[in-house]
Amino acid sequence: MSGTTVPLALGRRRESPASTVGAFARRNPRMIIGGALVVAWVFVAAFAPLIAPYDPIKVIPSDALIPPGASHWLGTDDLGRDVLSRVMWGSRVSLSVGLISVSIGLLLGVTIGLAAGYLGGTFDLIAMRGIDALLAFPALILAIAITSSLGPQIQNAMIAIGIVAIPAYARLTRGQVLTVRAREFIVAARTIGASPLRIVIRHIFPNVVNALIVQATLSTAFAILAEAALSFLGLGPQPPYPSWGQDIAYSQRYLPNLKWWMSVGPGVAIFTAVFAFNFLGDALRDALDPRLRRSGS
Repeated sequence: MSGTTVPLALGRRRESPASTVGAFARRNPRMIIGGALVVAWVFVAAFAPLIAPYDPIKVIPSDALIPPGASHWLGTDDLGRDVLSRVMWGSRVSLSVGLISVSIGLLLGVTIGLAAGYLGGTFDLIAMRGIDALLAFPALILAIAITSSLGPQIQNAMIAIGIVAIPAYARLTRGQVLTVRAREFIVAARTIGASPLRIVIRHIFPNVVNALIVQATLSTAFAILAEAALSFLGLGPQPPYPSWGQDIAYSQRYLPNLKWWMSVGPGVAIFTAVFAFNFLGDALRDALDPRLRRSGS
C-alpha cells in the first residue's frame, strides 16, 4: 500500500547489556575503579577465614622475620606470623568499624538535622549549638578522648568515631531540609493536612538522601583512617588480634633494621581502602548532583 508508514520504534536498535555497561563505564570511570576496590576489600573481609593462607595469630618462632617470598607473600613479623594473613583479617576490623560508626553517625545526625531543619525555632537553635560544640574539637582528638575515657576496646572506638561523625550529617541534613521545605510540593502537602512526620519521611527525606549517600561513603574513609590512628595509639583492638594501625605501631621498631615489609602490608591496605571510599564518594557526588552533571556535559 502506497501510504503505509513504518513505526519509528521498529527502526531503533536495542542496546545489549554489554554495550550499556560499557557506556556507563566510559561515563563514570572513577565510580568503576572506586567501586571495584571497595568490593574487593569487602570480599577480602567477608572471606578472610577462607582465603587467608595462615592463622593470623599463630606464633611460629622459626619463621620469624622472613622477607617476602613464595611462601609468605608479604613476609612475616618477629613472631613468625604471616603479614598477609594479618592484613586480610585486619580488614574485618576496619570495614566493620567503618560500617557501624557511620551507621551511628548517620542515624543520630540525620534525625537531628531533619528535626532542626523542619521544626526550626528553639529546637533548631539548641540542636545546632550542640553540634557547634562538637565541631569545636578536632575530630580525631575528640575520638581519642572519648575512646580513652570509655576504655581501649574496638566497640568503644566505633562509638567514638560514630559520635564524631554526627555533626557532618546533622549540618548537611539541616541545610538540605531548609532548601526543600519551602518548595511547592511541601506547601501543598501541608495544605491538604499531611502530618509533619509524614511530610518529613515521605517528601523531604527522599530529596536529601543523595547527599547523605555521598557523605556516608566519604565518612567511611575517615572512619577507617580514624580506627587505624586509634589502633596505632593502642586504643583499638588489643593484641594479638590483627589490626592495621596496631600492626604498623608494632612493626615500626624494626624499620631501622630494614625490616620494611612488616609496615608495608598494613600501610598499603590503609591507603587503598581509604582511597577506594574517597574515590567512590567523589564519583557518586558528581553522578548524583544534577548541577555537576550539567556543568560536565
